[in-house]
Amino acid sequence: MRLATTLLILAASGASAQDGAVALSFEGGLGAQSAPAYFGSDETGVGVTGSFALNRLRLGNFEIGGDPDALGFGLTGSFRYIADRKAEDYAELTGMADVDAALELGGGFTYRFPDVEIFATARRGFGGYDGYVGEIGGDLIVPVTDQLTFRAGPRLLAGDAAYAETYFGVTAADAANSAFSAYDPTGGVVSRGLEVSADYDFTPDWGVTGTVRYDEFVNDAAESPIVRGGSSDSVTASIVITRDISFDF
Repeated sequence: MRLATTLLILAASGASAQDGAVALSFEGGLGAQSAPAYFGSDETGVGVTGSFALNRLRLGNFEIGGDPDALGFGLTGSFRYIADRKAEDYAELTGMADVDAALELGGGFTYRFPDVEIFATARRGFGGYDGYVGEIGGDLIVPVTDQLTFRAGPRLLAGDAAYAETYFGVTAADAANSAFSAYDPTGGVVSRGLEVSADYDFTPDWGVTGTVRYDEFVNDAAESPIVRGGSSDSVTASIVITRDISFDF
């Protein structure tokens, strides 16, 4: 499972609250996702996915968020969950060491133009690997109606050596026990792709988001024996039901 999703959309706003006032507004979602079984796999798996976006937080005279359409610079959070990779589940991986599930956490910056938003984020991996990835991209934003909005744009993902070795490398021990040759990739750009999404609001509080993302492995990732024996590209699709929730204290 890959979740290539923005978690926090934070933009600076005026301090208009009274001391002691607390307000919280966020969007949560739950749905289904179809994605490659692991990086480089030509098999597809279906699982549960979700989303979370903090829209607004006010603590006394301090406030962030409140207007997702505000132009200029903003802050963003980012996370991705990568499912474990167990050799016993895939015949082609027989003899390879298992890779535990990983959670990537981080953030970055956005810049919003009237019809375009660009972003740059960095995340640190916990669990399955101990390293870093970075992603840059942008979206053309097309509001079709007050309820329906389309977004589409390019994506570029880079990872350090720890990330590349974990998901695309083959150690000497792996090579001795599997059908793959030893391979020691270095860090750098891992994949390039395109993401398209559509948001539809049924009501002011309820909505649905559909997303399709295509990625092509490049550089050392593309030359990995795991990728060459499976697939050099991947398609991830998800549909998530969302709910806006607000609290005032």
